[in-house]
Amino acid sequence: MSLPRYDSYKDSGVEWLGDVPSHWSPEKLKYIATFSGGGTPSRENLDYWNGGIPWVSPKDMKAPLISETEETITDQGLLSSAASLVPPGAVLMVVRSGILRHTIPLSENVCEVALNQDMKAIRFSDISTARFFRYWVSGFNGKLIFVWSKQGATVESIEHSYLSGTVIPLPAPLERQAIVSFLDKETAKIDALIAAQERLIELLKEKRQAVISHAVTKGLDPSVPMKDSGVEWIGEIPAHWRVVPLRSLFSFVKRQDGEELEVLSVYRDYGVIPKSSRDDNNNVTPEDLSKYQKVRVGDLVVNKMKAWQGSLGISKYDGITSPDYAVFKPIHRGLSSFLHLLLRCELMPDVYRLISNGIRPSQWRLEPDKFKELKVPLPPLPEQQAISELVNDQARRYETLATSARQAISLLQERRAALISAAVTGKIDVRSLIDTSEAA
Repeated sequence: MSLPRYDSYKDSGVEWLGDVPSHWSPEKLKYIATFSGGGTPSRENLDYWNGGIPWVSPKDMKAPLISETEETITDQGLLSSAASLVPPGAVLMVVRSGILRHTIPLSENVCEVALNQDMKAIRFSDISTARFFRYWVSGFNGKLIFVWSKQGATVESIEHSYLSGTVIPLPAPLERQAIVSFLDKETAKIDALIAAQERLIELLKEKRQAVISHAVTKGLDPSVPMKDSGVEWIGEIPAHWRVVPLRSLFSFVKRQDGEELEVLSVYRDYGVIPKSSRDDNNNVTPEDLSKYQKVRVGDLVVNKMKAWQGSLGISKYDGITSPDYAVFKPIHRGLSSFLHLLLRCELMPDVYRLISNGIRPSQWRLEPDKFKELKVPLPPLPEQQAISELVNDQARRYETLATSARQAISLLQERRAALISAAVTGKIDVRSLIDTSEAA
């Protein structure tokens, strides 16, 4: 929609910002807000932890409002550290990052909290200014407003002097409230559309998983006679199918001396793929690859520590992979595409968990000796081919729909950011679009 502009503008004095409405006043953050940092109580003293005070760290900054945290501290822990209590309504900001953030997470605490040393609490005299500031930062994703200064190879921070000296052109209080009310209403509409597209993506994923699980365990013909498989997790299977142990399909192997090959990794969502094809794998590849294992096309690669999450698959690539993975060479005459679908279907992670060793998830480990005894259903080769073709065809259709949904989300997010940016910098005048009663 076409939105009105202000009658007159002036130079903001900030090169990247350009002109702002003539009556807006540039203010340094340190003159309109107060700041507090945080600290971490000693981990060695158990009396400092698991108390009644929410302790906010960057890992809690996933929601716009924070009422609870992964970790809590006691009154003793608070007194022993550099942390202090932050009253509700503060803007919480990550100012030190160990993963080189490209955006700046902001949240608001709705209860009294303490912070760790990677956080800052910014408190304003009124709620509308705090929310205006949050919109201001989110409208630019923090990219132009704040500068990360690098500390070492993997840590960046926003210096306090830079943060407190940041200049923000501010409208008068009532106008500020009007802008916040307008953005609350309009972003809520956009967020609802984004949520609908995200739900669609999840439904498509669930539908795809259900189709795969049914096809690889029950087949494609609903009228075929069935029999008990004798395996609890499988249930009934077509009467002409076999149930076989994995040791009849794959053999454990340990090959090395493939340092010149491409490094492969195992992903829960993608199976076995080149590590270089993803930018979200933070595991550092060592310089010495002599202990890495050779993987050939058709090999089954299992992340023993994360098999219970579904991290395994049959490779379409020649390469090398971590010495901590288990690699199995094929000794079957079946179809790799069918076995890949079967071993990665949504039923399997629970099965892998049941045969893993360990007392908690972080220690569960699937050993090759147990894995190879796992029994799986196996249809005749022509049915393996038919199932693979049908499932992959449907998967492509689901992926086309999911891609359209992701594109829609991207466009909506761009519109959201552009709308916020235009409103908080005065490129549009929203005062006439909000009732004064709404902004009050």
